[in-house]
This record gives sequence, structure tokens and C-alpha cells, in this order.
Amino acid sequence: MAEVKLHGFWYSPFTLRVVLTLKLKGILYENIEEDRFNKSPQLLEYNPVHKKTPVLVHDGKPLCESMIIVEYIDEIWPQYPLLPIDPYERAQARFWVKYADDIIPAVGALFSSRDVEERKNNIEKIWEHLRVVEEQCFSYEKKLFGGDTINIVDIAIGSTINFLVTIEDIIEVKILDGEKFPHLYSWFNNFKGTPIINENLPNQEKMVASIIKLRNTKVVNN
Repeated sequence: MAEVKLHGFWYSPFTLRVVLTLKLKGILYENIEEDRFNKSPQLLEYNPVHKKTPVLVHDGKPLCESMIIVEYIDEIWPQYPLLPIDPYERAQARFWVKYADDIIPAVGALFSSRDVEERKNNIEKIWEHLRVVEEQCFSYEKKLFGGDTINIVDIAIGSTINFLVTIEDIIEVKILDGEKFPHLYSWFNNFKGTPIINENLPNQEKMVASIIKLRNTKVVNN
């Protein structure tokens, strides 16, 4: 039995954060794919508060919330460190991790938009967030947030942007525009072009098909 288990959902940006962290550090783990609409008794037992993925189980002890899990992994397995050593830089990294989480509700609202005006307003909100990231994180030539290697901010923002560009394909509107956000656009290409990241990103076409199916199911049920 594997020492490390991950209860997750394959195209969830939150699960992706943990998967990329485990892969970057070369940690073997047992992947337990959860059904979003029929969650396993183990998941509900391990995360009785939010009842959501991801949940990491290490030596039988469960941990919840994606970025808490990422930090835990980084502390337990020091190879390929994701958080800066300097206390100030570490605090700054945590700030931008939190900001990445702040973008997600706007992305979810865009996915759920019912009309053109609502969609337009949600896109504007996302652009406000992306503009801050563009100007504050990548306003100068910088391959990755961590310099030449992936760090915790790259994982937090990258998983969010990867989900966002999938929504782009579905609604056929360009949001991460290379002209509007040249530095952020370049960074995302560097991020997803990193071999171990690229190898472990969910299949884009499969994601699009699954999300469209989910959206259509919601429309029928409503």
C-alpha cells in the first residue's frame, strides 16, 4: 500500500496543484480518482468539513485544501524546494498564492454566465486580476516567478490560468491575450513548457468536452 495517497478529480485546478508538486519532487503516490457527484466514503471521512478534493493522505493522516497540502509536501520532502528561504520572499510568495485563489471565483462565474452582458462583466473582472499579476509579478523579463525553476506561486497561478484557457476554448473568447498581457502570456508558455509540467497537465480536448458536458447537464437540471 502506498505511503502517500491523493484523492482528487482529474481536471480540477486544485487537484492539479498537488499533482504537479508531487511530480516535481518525484514522490510516488497512489492516485484515487473521485467522482464529483458520487464522492467516496473515504473522502467524506477525510474531509468532513468541505467534502471536496483534493485530500492528501500521508501515513494514514489526511490533509485538505490544495495550497496547505502543497506547503506540507514542501516541508516533508525538501528536494526541489518551492517556497523561498528568505522570510520576506516567503511572505510575498504566500501573498501571491492567496491572490491566485482570489481569481478563481471570477473564473467560476464566467463558466456559469448565462448571457452576453454577464459574461462581459465577468471577463472584465478576470482582466482586472490578470492586470495586477501582469504588472506586479511579471512586469520585467522573468522566465518564471521563481526565476529559472518552478516555485509555489507558479503552481498556484499556473493551475488557475490553465483552467482559464480551457474556459476560453469553450466560450470562444480570448482572455489571456498576448497583446494585453505580454509578460503573463510569456510566463504561462514558460510554465506549461517546462517538461514535467507539460507531461502532467490534463488533456485540453478532454477537459473541454467534459466541462461542456457538465455545463449542459446543469442547464438541463435547472
